[in-house]
Amino acid sequence: MSEPPLPLRAMHAGTPPPWWPPAPGWWLLAAVLLAVVLGVAAWAWRRRRRRQALERLFDGSVDAAADPAAQVAAMSELLRRAARRVRADADRVHGEEWLALLDAGARMPGFRAGPGRLLLDGPFRPTLEPAAVAALRPLARARFLQWMQAR
Repeated sequence: MSEPPLPLRAMHAGTPPPWWPPAPGWWLLAAVLLAVVLGVAAWAWRRRRRRQALERLFDGSVDAAADPAAQVAAMSELLRRAARRVRADADRVHGEEWLALLDAGARMPGFRAGPGRLLLDGPFRPTLEPAAVAALRPLARARFLQWMQAR
C-alpha cells in the first residue's frame, strides 16, 4: 500500500530580526570599547597636562632669573633635580662626568661638545653672551623633560 504523496506548500522565510536594539553581547562589547577609549584618552590627557606643567616649571624658572649667568644656574639646578630621578648620586657628579651623564641616552646630545659645556662654568662667568644661553636652553629643556617623564 502506498500512500499518496504529501502536498508540499511553498515556505516563506520569516522576517529577519531587527537591527535595533542590538543583542546584549553587542552592548557589552560597546561598553568595553568605550571604557578602553576613555582610559586611553584619560592617560593621554594626564600625560599632556604633566608635560605642560613641566614645561611651565622649566620656562618659569629660567625666565625668572635676572641675568644670563643666573639663567644658566637655574638650568643647571633643574637638570640636577631631574637627574636624581635616574641616578641617585647625580647631585655629586661634576665636570666632564656631569656632561657625560647629561649626554648619556639623550635625544639631542650636545653637552660634552656643544652649547652644553656652558653648564660647567657659565654661572660663574662675569659676563655671558645671551646667544650662548639661548643655544643652551632648548638642549637643557629637552633633557629636563626627557628625565622628568622617564617614569
